[in-house]
Amino acid sequence: MVKSFQGVRMVEPKKSPATQILVKDHMSTNLVTFHPDDTIDKVLDVLTKRKISGAPVVDESGALIGIISEVDCLKEIIKGKYTNTPKFPGKVKEHMSTDVITLGQELSLFDAAQKFLELKIRRFPVLKDGVLIGQISLSDVIRAFPKLKQTTW
Repeated sequence: MVKSFQGVRMVEPKKSPATQILVKDHMSTNLVTFHPDDTIDKVLDVLTKRKISGAPVVDESGALIGIISEVDCLKEIIKGKYTNTPKFPGKVKEHMSTDVITLGQELSLFDAAQKFLELKIRRFPVLKDGVLIGQISLSDVIRAFPKLKQTTW
């Protein structure tokens, strides 16, 4: 207890790193992934059915090589409009983003939130020792904060 001009109050102990809120606690691990040779038709179908806006692209060994999003798919949709093609046969590898920024699973959720603000990206793949283990989206972060207890801040 500490006495001050405010009266007697209990001083809460400093939080240990073990009580931090981490990316691994709020990331998605059951991921939809695409292969570079998948068609944009397939991507649009899966994104629509799963109600997601993008997903990681992995090679045959499961290594992360890119991200495909709804915005990336728009390129093929626009191309289809000009060629009067109702199908979108373009390949994921032609439209995916390959300059992928990833996060580590031990990053705090507050630091992840800062990355979302700085980089204006909607999702980050999460790697552990170079292996894709999950993904954290802006929606995951937003959903996590109302659940936090006051003492975890």
